[in-house]
Amino acid sequence: MFDDKYMLKVNVYNAKGAVVKEKELNDKAFGMVPNVALIHQVVQAQQSSARHPFAHTKTRGEVSGGGKKPWKQKGTGRARAGSTRSPLWVGGGTTFGPRNEENFIKKVNKKMKVRALYMCLADKVSHDSFLMLDQLELSNIKTKEIVQILKNLPVQKKTLLVLPKQDQKIVKACDNLPKVKVILADSLNCVDVLNYDTVLVLEDAVEVIEKTYKL
Repeated sequence: MFDDKYMLKVNVYNAKGAVVKEKELNDKAFGMVPNVALIHQVVQAQQSSARHPFAHTKTRGEVSGGGKKPWKQKGTGRARAGSTRSPLWVGGGTTFGPRNEENFIKKVNKKMKVRALYMCLADKVSHDSFLMLDQLELSNIKTKEIVQILKNLPVQKKTLLVLPKQDQKIVKACDNLPKVKVILADSLNCVDVLNYDTVLVLEDAVEVIEKTYKL
């Protein structure tokens, strides 16, 4: 956990949209001044590491056919040819084409990732886009219940809902909402935080965030 002497406060809402209390957040983390260069480096590394090299071309040694020399070496008047699998021939191999063995992973140390994440969260806090909900319990898997709760809250278009632990009712209820994404507190990342206008965090999830991502 963090040093309690550095604190800032945010409002805690209930499902009806009323402010029920204030929650103290650690100013060292959630009040951090964003460093654009660091955030860009971490985001670029995350997106690059998630990239899958699907494009794949065959070399002359991988295409089929071409085992026999097309014509004799001399006397035909034509250029010498040893195989129809040559990149010069139609249907031959590809020279310097994309290969699926390419590795796009970029490494960033853990401390940089944690600081960048808190910078993104701090930016949401400073722009009143970091909202806290005291609890979220659904009686049934009903999308309309989630929609009504979101209408009661001052959320913007796209909402990232952060849960302290897995809740299949909430996950399934949000499946049909294209502008709502459910994520666990221990899986938070810069890309998701930046891609969504509002970060809606359950109160219990804050403690999970602070325990998982220690400065």
